[in-house]
Amino acid sequence: METRVEVKPNLIASGSLDDLSLTGKMHSPNGRGMHKPEDEVPFGPDITFHQSPESTLADVHGSHSRELQATHNEMLVGIIFKSIRLVVFSNRLNLLMPFGPLAILVEKLTDHHGWVFAMSLLGIMPLAERLGYATEQLAFYTGDTVGGLLNATFGNATELIISLYALKSGMTRVVQLSLLGSILSNMLLVLGCAFLSGGIVFHKKEQVFNKAAATVNSGLLLMAVMGLLFPAVLHYTHSEVHFGKSELVLSRFSSCVMLVAYAAYLFFQLKSQRSLYASVNEDEVQSGNISINDESADISKWESVIWLSVLTAWISILSEYLVGAIEGASTSWKIPVAFISVILLPLVGNAAEHGSAIMFAMKDKLDISLGVAIGSSTQISMFLIPFCVVIAWIIGIPMDLNFQLFETAALFLTVIVVALMLQEGTANYFKGLMLVLCYLIVAASFYVHVDSSQ
Repeated sequence: METRVEVKPNLIASGSLDDLSLTGKMHSPNGRGMHKPEDEVPFGPDITFHQSPESTLADVHGSHSRELQATHNEMLVGIIFKSIRLVVFSNRLNLLMPFGPLAILVEKLTDHHGWVFAMSLLGIMPLAERLGYATEQLAFYTGDTVGGLLNATFGNATELIISLYALKSGMTRVVQLSLLGSILSNMLLVLGCAFLSGGIVFHKKEQVFNKAAATVNSGLLLMAVMGLLFPAVLHYTHSEVHFGKSELVLSRFSSCVMLVAYAAYLFFQLKSQRSLYASVNEDEVQSGNISINDESADISKWESVIWLSVLTAWISILSEYLVGAIEGASTSWKIPVAFISVILLPLVGNAAEHGSAIMFAMKDKLDISLGVAIGSSTQISMFLIPFCVVIAWIIGIPMDLNFQLFETAALFLTVIVVALMLQEGTANYFKGLMLVLCYLIVAASFYVHVDSSQ
């Protein structure tokens, strides 16, 4: 006699044990089954028990959450790899990045300051350029006016970091010369290359820019020249009331005034008179003369902020090795410290400005190019230089605004030449070529110049 347990499928699906009907049938030799209650068994070997609806929903929900978390992680990894590919591997200049770690290694293992300086110089150059790229991406979310200010600010981050390390080491003359060289480089070389490249691309027309904004910046630059000129004249005419003290006191007072003027300029530019700084291209877009540019950022706003932080930190590390090797490089290469500080250091610090200004000029966006080049010079002269004087005052280092007669004369003539170039509100390749040639004259002058302060 054989006993068989049958489980009804529709009842199993309900998942309730109370609804299960377990039927035991006695099979007689004639094949007819007999149903007996005692043959019902509560559990059979072939029965599969399912979870309750509540636990089933919990499992489904947990599985769905895990799938969402895995998808989110995959998307995050994809975004990180894409960001690294765009920032690190999309530019050939980034091939110079390994020189940064090599500079640190050479400094630890040898005493060849010339090699350390050269490798640090090469290692900082792509970092400064990528700093400009990240700032440019951030500028997509801010507009032309704030974008130009951001380019100028983060473009000068390299100069500021180098200056603070030099100031910490007591090398006030290097601070003065490197900041002066940044102003000369931005006004002559960067702006000249922008005008030259834009004029070549648009050789059939003259490019235009906002003349009013350029005039305001020219006035601020002349004010900065005034702040640097009077301490030098006071020193060389020997007309100080208190010899050796009046010059320093005047420099500190002028620095505070210049900082106040720069703060007022920022308020004027960003809040009070924003319409004055509207680019010519923006005016044309609003009037319907040209189509709106459909360019978009390659990376997000927060990616740009993160990259700006990472690049600034790495530049600050290399700047310490760069500053420490300046005097050794000057001795081993037989090149004046003035030439290294005025010409070589700004070439590295202005790599970001070079790329940004030229790129925007070739896209017929000269207002952003001027915001990068002239805006950067204005920021250095009206903010970074007096800021360094105030910081030196706080830490007890007697840094003043007397940049010596030769250097102050070079700055004064540069501001006059650039102001004359900007007064018409137009640009072409010939103006750009003249500015670049003027920079070559300045570079040659500092190569044969002996710094009187040393």
